[in-house]
Amino acid sequence: MKILHTADWHIGKKLHKHDLSADFNLFIKWLKRTVETEKVDVLLVSGDVFDLANPSSEARKQYYRSLMELKKLNVKIILTGGNHDSPSMLDAPGEILRELDMHVIGGLPEKLEEVIIPVNNTAGNTEVVIVALPFLRDSDLRTAADGTNYEDRLEAVRKGIQKVFSNAAEICREKYPGVPAVAMGHLFAAGAETSESERDIQIGNQAAFNALQFGDYFNYIALGHIHKPQKVNAAVPAYYSGSPIPLSFSERKDEKRVLIFESGNAVDPKSLPVPVFRKLLKISGNLEDLEIKLRDPGENFELNSLLEIELKEENYDANKIFLLDELVTNFDKPGFEIVKHRATFKNQIKGAAQLYEDRQLEDLTPREVFHELIANHDYDGETHREITKRF
Repeated sequence: MKILHTADWHIGKKLHKHDLSADFNLFIKWLKRTVETEKVDVLLVSGDVFDLANPSSEARKQYYRSLMELKKLNVKIILTGGNHDSPSMLDAPGEILRELDMHVIGGLPEKLEEVIIPVNNTAGNTEVVIVALPFLRDSDLRTAADGTNYEDRLEAVRKGIQKVFSNAAEICREKYPGVPAVAMGHLFAAGAETSESERDIQIGNQAAFNALQFGDYFNYIALGHIHKPQKVNAAVPAYYSGSPIPLSFSERKDEKRVLIFESGNAVDPKSLPVPVFRKLLKISGNLEDLEIKLRDPGENFELNSLLEIELKEENYDANKIFLLDELVTNFDKPGFEIVKHRATFKNQIKGAAQLYEDRQLEDLTPREVFHELIANHDYDGETHREITKRF
């Protein structure tokens, strides 16, 4: 039985206020073709279905529309909640979705048996068991009596995660002996490479879970939360599929992908790269460098590539900030869009409080502050006199 592992869809995500819904639509379009071509039987989405706990109506429509389009391909869909998701919101339509052979586990249920999902083949026999564990919140893992200091509480969280996976494995062993079992999880495993778009989980990333504590029962562990695809050092095959589209500029060099494996043989999953729908580009340098680089930012893609611009100069100069704003405003290159720009100066100017440490701000005249300010600029004599006159 073929299983496809993906995670961290983050439906409704905005990157510097730029809507990424078009990116996700193109991913779903590609995913549908992949499910058909690869003859996928089960689709796993390991957490962070939405970007916000209370997603917009547009994001919810995109979610349900995507599920229904995938359902037409006769694939069994299993989704779990992540730290970005609201468990109650995901769980609310659960009964309706189960009638459509879709399983959504938003939060850890009171009875752990409810996360155990048997998948039958055409003959009606259980061919694989999916342990659909969502993001495990602090309240799921420890009691108020667990630890009196910070490190003790972190250790209680780690042991709590280990216990949940161990108990789930025991249920599978008793109820489905000899049947391959695949676990889903949404957490931070020690040693995983992160990007700036992942929020800390548990009590910060110091609660990183040692993947060896997953045990050796499961045939494969389908992980979510880390956006860069990577293998985890565990006793069994354990992988982060990563997010299918770049969600921050720190992910601009990641190769986005999904993973496909056989239920009985998951040692080396097949890695399928997701097409690049747009590029995220970070351009930095002095004003002259930026002007040159923006003349030809690169090749065009199906969607506009997004640019983050950083002006880097030695000395503070208000005029260069003005020229940067003007450069951004006048930028008009088909297929490219500047979504963020900023200026940094190696030699930052001091504020009035730092310039006059022995005097109070209210004792200074505006002229004194202004003269100290422009003294930090590389103005020639004539410009200096003109600015002073204007002031």
